[in-house]
Amino acid sequence: MDLRKLKKLIDLVEESGIAEIEVTEGEEKVRITRATAQAVYAAPVAAAAAPAAPVAVSAAAEAAAPAARDLSNAQKSPMVGTFYRAPSPNAAAFVEVGQSVKAGDTLCIIEAMKLMNEIEAETSGVIKEILVENGQPVEYGEPLFIIE
Repeated sequence: MDLRKLKKLIDLVEESGIAEIEVTEGEEKVRITRATAQAVYAAPVAAAAAPAAPVAVSAAAEAAAPAARDLSNAQKSPMVGTFYRAPSPNAAAFVEVGQSVKAGDTLCIIEAMKLMNEIEAETSGVIKEILVENGQPVEYGEPLFIIE
């Protein structure tokens, strides 16, 4: 099968949001599968059930330690995607720790399915902490900023 056709199929899968496509052309067969959110959730469950449970438990304990902070004033992610602090790689960040923001001010961008979504402050206050690193994937409901 021609590489250009494969590229078009891959682009089709990415743009359409379908999970899998299979194409047969003569004796050649191609299956393109995209990872889904369900697969992401299945991996940690399988790791916890593995014989290396003490390692998984210690990793879970370390992950729980940062969650002990007060997240009642946290601005949470409204979607799954990639977190960006600035509109472009060379631009200044939208907000910094200690900066005052008003409800409706842009805090960051979350890229989802090649769309850049500006995330606005839900409340007015001061940015006390930025909980996510630039370029890091985020989940729905994940705390992004502490605003007090």
